[in-house]
Amino acid sequence: SLDYVLLSCLLILGFISLATMYSTDGGEVLFHTRSHFIKFVVFFSMMLVISFINIKFWFSLGYLSYAVILGMLIWTINFGITASGSKRWIDLYFLNLQPSELMKIFIILCLAKYFHRMKLEQVNSIYTILTSLIIILLPMGLVIVQPDLGTAVLIAISGIAVLWFAGINYKYFIYTILGFIISLPFVIAFLKPYQKLRVLTFLNPDKDPLGAGYQIIQSKIAVGSGGIFGKGFLKGTQSYLEFLPEKHTDFIFTLFSEEFGFVGSAILLVIYAIIIYRIVAIGASSRSYFAKIFCYSFGAAIFVFITINMSMVLGLLPIVGSPLPIMSYGGSSMLATMIGFGIVMSAKVHSQQLIP
Repeated sequence: SLDYVLLSCLLILGFISLATMYSTDGGEVLFHTRSHFIKFVVFFSMMLVISFINIKFWFSLGYLSYAVILGMLIWTINFGITASGSKRWIDLYFLNLQPSELMKIFIILCLAKYFHRMKLEQVNSIYTILTSLIIILLPMGLVIVQPDLGTAVLIAISGIAVLWFAGINYKYFIYTILGFIISLPFVIAFLKPYQKLRVLTFLNPDKDPLGAGYQIIQSKIAVGSGGIFGKGFLKGTQSYLEFLPEKHTDFIFTLFSEEFGFVGSAILLVIYAIIIYRIVAIGASSRSYFAKIFCYSFGAAIFVFITINMSMVLGLLPIVGSPLPIMSYGGSSMLATMIGFGIVMSAKVHSQQLIP
C-alpha cells in the first residue's frame, strides 16, 4: 500500500543530497557527509515505521504534539544552546534539536485536527478564526523571541495553508495581506539591526560587496557560472576555492546548480514537483477529511519552503533561515520533514480509514 513513486523520489533526492554534501566536503567523506548520511538513513527508516501507524493515531496526537513542541520552545528560550546570538537548539546529546523546525509540521497536524469535524458555516465564524490565529501566533511569538524571524514566518505559512484548505473565506486572506502591506513600514522599525541589514542587502547587495552582500553576490555568481550543463561533479570553483560560505546548509542549491547547471537544477525541480504531486494525490484519495487537509497543507508547505529557499539563493528574496527540504544539512529539518512524509504515507496506507 506504500506509494512507491514517492518513496523512489525521496531516495533519489537523498542520493543527490549525499553527493552534493560529499562535494561540499571537498570530495572526501568528512563530518558533514557522514553526519548527513547517518541522519538520512535513520530518519528515512523512521518514516517507513511511521507509515504503518494508523492515521487515527496521528489524529489523536494533534493537540498533544502541538502542546509538547510549544513547551519545548519555551524550554529553548530559557535553557537552550546559544549560538550566533540566538537560542534555537536543545542539546539532546545525540542531536541538537531545533523545536521550531518540528513546529512547522505539527502546527499542520494540530489545525488539521481542529478543522476535521467542523461544518463550513462554523469554519468562518469569528471564534474559529480567532482560535486558529492564537494557535499560529503562540509558536510564532516564541520563535521570534529566539530570535528567528525566518522560521517564524515559515510556521505561519504552514498554519495559513491549513486555513486555506479548510475553507476560510478568501476575503480574510485579502484583508490580512492588505493589512500587512500597510503596516510594513512599522514592522520594519521593530526589526533587529541584523534583520534590517538583510532587507537592505536584498535591495542593494552591491552596497557592501565584501560584507553583508558577500554571500548573495557569491551565490548568484556560482549559479550563473554553472551555465546549461554545469562545471561537472566536484568541479565547482566557487565551492572549492571557498568563495561560498555556508554552502552545506541553506545555500546547498547554489553548489548543486554550479556543478550541474540549468539542466541539473531543472531535474531537481522535477523531482520536487513529483513529490508534491504525490502528496496531493494521496490526500485526494484519502477518505478521511483530516488526512486530506494534512496532505494538502503539507504539500503546500513543502512547495513554499522550496520556493523561498531557491528565491533566497537567487537574490529574489531576503536571506532567511529556510533550508531546502532533505538537501540541506541539518538534523532537525530532516527529522521534521521525514515525520511529515511518514504521516502522508500513513494516509496512503490507511487511505480507506474513516475518522469519526
